Amino acid sequence: MIEEKIKQLGYQLPEAPKPVAVYVAALKVDKLVFTAGQIPSVQGDLKYKGKLGKDIMIDEGRKAAEVCALNCLAAIKGVIKNLDEIEQIVKLTVFVNSTESFINQPQVANGASELLEKIFGEKGKHVRSAVGVNELPLDAAVEIEMIVKIKYL
Repeated sequence: MIEEKIKQLGYQLPEAPKPVAVYVAALKVDKLVFTAGQIPSVQGDLKYKGKLGKDIMIDEGRKAAEVCALNCLAAIKGVIKNLDEIEQIVKLTVFVNSTESFINQPQVANGASELLEKIFGEKGKHVRSAVGVNELPLDAAVEIEMIVKIKYL
């Protein structure tokens, strides 16, 4: 049970996040589920704001990435109802709100990647892009998009 594993690791799967504009949080296409970008909101409040390299340090950025990953899983659950139906975490795209000189986006993204591997084991290993950007919606520190493959059509 994936949700049980999340609890055992000391995390809580949130309610599926509500979109902040005109889009859906996740969309199933054949055996893939794509999430919209998820920011580090906890119960509707943006928990990690600002730029990495100025307002937020790498450790906080890693925690922000964990929250984003959990929000992605919640969005996916909203579509497939049971996270045990995930066959593979396929890809993460991690956007890091960064200063011009900040170059440690991969270390920030590792917060999400390591958490997904702890939760899903081999099924949690994925390809990834970690990109520095100059701004994110609502001044979020991190935003993550996720693609997963599910077991059924």
